[in-house]
This record gives sequence, structure tokens and C-alpha cells, in this order.
Amino acid sequence: MSSYIARKGPAVFSNLGRWAYNLSGFNQYGLHRDDCLYENEDVKEAVRRLPRKLYDERNYRIMRALHLSMTKTILPKEQWTKYEEDVKYLEPYLNEVVKEREEREDWEKIH
Repeated sequence: MSSYIARKGPAVFSNLGRWAYNLSGFNQYGLHRDDCLYENEDVKEAVRRLPRKLYDERNYRIMRALHLSMTKTILPKEQWTKYEEDVKYLEPYLNEVVKEREEREDWEKIH
């Protein structure tokens, strides 16, 4: 029986996910996965609801990544965001926003 990692699923998917994560390149700028989401209305609202500390940390990572990109450099390897340390900090807020939007749309259909 294959090993199972609770947060990421079967070990094979975890290894594949780690490979794809490192290949994506955003971790070389110190960004998290949630920093790179396309900012539609749901994401914008979820970002607005972030606690101040998370909001400031997100802005710092994005500003640092923009600076690194403009100077055509990357962070030293020990400062890259690691796959195991990348927390989906925006996901609970985004799930809440999407659920509220879907409820509002359902309510507007009925009324």
C-alpha cells in the first residue's frame, strides 16, 4: 500500500506537486501560491478580508517579487518558498466569499 500524506494526498501526487511547484518559478521570488492567483472579484474581496498582518505580509512578498523581477534577479536558494511551507492563507477567505456569492445568486434567482 502506498504512503499517504494527509495535506497533499497520495505520495506520488505530493512528489509531482513538488516538482510542478519548483518548476513554476514563483517560489524563487519568495511568493506563495495564493500570491499568484488571478485577481477576479472573489479574490479581491478575499484579500480585502485578510487580517492586517497577513495583508501586509502578502504585499511585502509581492513588492519584493516585483523588485527582483525588475532587477532580473532571484532570491538566494535558502530564501525560496518551500513546497512544504507554502500555506494556502487565502483559501478559507476565498471559500467564504465564493459561498456567499453563490448564496446571493441563488437568492436572486428565487426572488
